[in-house]
Amino acid sequence: MTETAQRNTGTPGRGARLPRTARRAQLLAAAQDVFVANGYHAAAMDEIAERAGVSKPVLYQHFPGKLELYLALLESHVDELGERVNAALLTTTDNKQRVIAAVGAFFDFVDNEGKAYRMVFESDLRGEPAVRQAIERATSVSVDAITETIMADAGLDRDRARLLAVALTGASQVTARFWLEMDGAVSKQDAVDLISTLAWRGLGGGFPLQPSAESSKDFPATGRNDNLG
Repeated sequence: MTETAQRNTGTPGRGARLPRTARRAQLLAAAQDVFVANGYHAAAMDEIAERAGVSKPVLYQHFPGKLELYLALLESHVDELGERVNAALLTTTDNKQRVIAAVGAFFDFVDNEGKAYRMVFESDLRGEPAVRQAIERATSVSVDAITETIMADAGLDRDRARLLAVALTGASQVTARFWLEMDGAVSKQDAVDLISTLAWRGLGGGFPLQPSAESSKDFPATGRNDNLG
């Protein structure tokens, strides 16, 4: 990489020294570009090092191998998705707005500029147990958060609430990715509103707020609810 290219991309030159955390973040950003563009199998550590503007020995100082680098990046994206969904559920005590926010969290994740969703939902390394576990966690953390809310609001047992949470999570993931392929034919807000309306009419109409939930002042993870049904 030339000095001009380094200046244009904001990548420090090979001689530049960075704090360890800053260097790690730089390497992860470079790796994401390569993994998203090429997939795991076609990605090369040489290319990642070159994109980051470092030597391969520097790259290996932070990550023992390509799999470890991939897993570190994948786990960070799984954590991000879980944080988005949890934050969405905490934005309001109005359950209709909660549904909208939860669906929107998946659309925002998919619409992220770095295309992190491709590693989480379209990985070409699902046969690797550690990768498969991370990908499964991406779904389970979202399902867990939504399950707790449904149990508290609708008075359903955990198994039934979890089934509904899986349905909402699955619909949100699949439609968000499909929406992205539509290339602007429907705005993100319109898409979120459509899927949220579909989900709300099923959850809000089919499973009204239980008296015990209505009178409760607090419940797991989401706080007080005033507006279901």
